[in-house]
Amino acid sequence: MRIEDCFFLGKIVKKYSFKGELLAKLDTDQPDLYDDLDAVFIKLGRDFIPFFIEKSSLHKSDLLRLKFEDVNTEAEADQLLKSELYLPLEFLPKLEGNKFYYHEVIGFAVEDASFGKVGIISGVNDSTSQPLFEILRDTIEILIPINDAIIKKVDRKAKTIYIEAPEGLIDLYLQ
Repeated sequence: MRIEDCFFLGKIVKKYSFKGELLAKLDTDQPDLYDDLDAVFIKLGRDFIPFFIEKSSLHKSDLLRLKFEDVNTEAEADQLLKSELYLPLEFLPKLEGNKFYYHEVIGFAVEDASFGKVGIISGVNDSTSQPLFEILRDTIEILIPINDAIIKKVDRKAKTIYIEAPEGLIDLYLQ
């Protein structure tokens, strides 16, 4: 399994019991979609190792209580603390309309209502308080906020996102 074939589900944050149970903080708005999983991939070093789930349930709404097969002691659970959980991309629910996953729009063209063709999305910077499209136009990187007021249409067939950027924003990068 490669990281390109997976999405980040969450991170194991603490132990729950003396019998190897763990709590994972899920990175999702809909944790209930993932409370009945058969298995997850855990990133250990550079490898993704499948761990089969004996039982799981939501705990305090956004934490997932997990009991993995073959993890039966506190010491075995300790080794998994702070590990990242991943699932294959096909487990992601399909989004429609102007909703999208960040990985899904990499390579999409961006077209502004006033400016015209802006460039191609090369990445998404979500480490800031406002996520940003990283758009490549020739050798120039243009950053556009990912915001419902700016995004007018996501055309998956044409692989294009239509925006209405604030006046002068795109020009700032091109001067």
